[in-house]
Amino acid sequence: MSLPPKKMKTSKARNFQKEPMNILEAEIAKTALHATGEFSVLRKLNLEMETGFTGRSVQGSKIGLCLDTETTGLNHAEDKIIELGIVAFEYDPTTAEIIRITDRYNGFEDPGRPLPKEIIEITGITDDMVRGQSLDDQQVNRLANQATVVIAHNAGFDRKFVEARFPVFTTLPWACTVNQIDWQAEKISTRVLEYLLFKFGLFINAHRALDDAEGVLGILLGKLPVSKTPVFKALLDTYEVITSNICAVGAPFDKKDILKQRGYRWNDGSQGACKAWWISVPNVLENDELAWLASEVYSDGKTDRVEISRVNAIDRFSVRER
Repeated sequence: MSLPPKKMKTSKARNFQKEPMNILEAEIAKTALHATGEFSVLRKLNLEMETGFTGRSVQGSKIGLCLDTETTGLNHAEDKIIELGIVAFEYDPTTAEIIRITDRYNGFEDPGRPLPKEIIEITGITDDMVRGQSLDDQQVNRLANQATVVIAHNAGFDRKFVEARFPVFTTLPWACTVNQIDWQAEKISTRVLEYLLFKFGLFINAHRALDDAEGVLGILLGKLPVSKTPVFKALLDTYEVITSNICAVGAPFDKKDILKQRGYRWNDGSQGACKAWWISVPNVLENDELAWLASEVYSDGKTDRVEISRVNAIDRFSVRER
């Protein structure tokens, strides 16, 4: 014969299904788990709850945009935007402090043809969601006209699509959280947005435009793990630097390995640029790079075949960059 169950003292008992932990309790639990050394706890990004915003009034503050697109494919000349997400924020250009979010935009656009199956699988966006939808030109142009910088994670992809749809973005400087922050120096080897957020203890619903745009801002609110430099300051310090794209035209085939080790990448010329190994360096290091090519790559020590184009933040990552 079984014994009757012990009566629970309801005054101290908690029904976890009906009464979730509050923020303080969650933080205590997170700290306790981390302290064991056996767990890594991620928190879903909620910009309304982030503590990195200063909230103070700053004379001469500026507006930045974090932007992301979802598209029908990878070719900006043929594919179309199907979703656009933008988060506008106010910042202090002197200290790189992020003050507050000022606006958001999220919208769908019908590309006029069925979405590829792989795009539906990656994004969760369906034909029904975009059918008959159009991006709000007035709203997007208004946000662009307020901004002094547009930031994207892989701006070389997003910028080309956005400029084709909204020409106002051609006149703005762009910055990239993939290529203009030295993640390798911070001991972070992978630059995928979800992984970077993981390193900051965060996660998002990836591959949706507004979520990814908010994810970029979430990273900008943090500090780099090794240098402890605020991420946004690191970006502001580099994005306006004029760079030199150096194409080692006619470099001998047997020099490809040392060129790769130096950081050169192969350009097949399909986008109108030179067909050669190339590298982008700060303009002040241009002569140093030419001297290296003369001594290590070209047997005659001459660099007269090298092609150089200088790029600023207005043209960088756009179709105009060569």
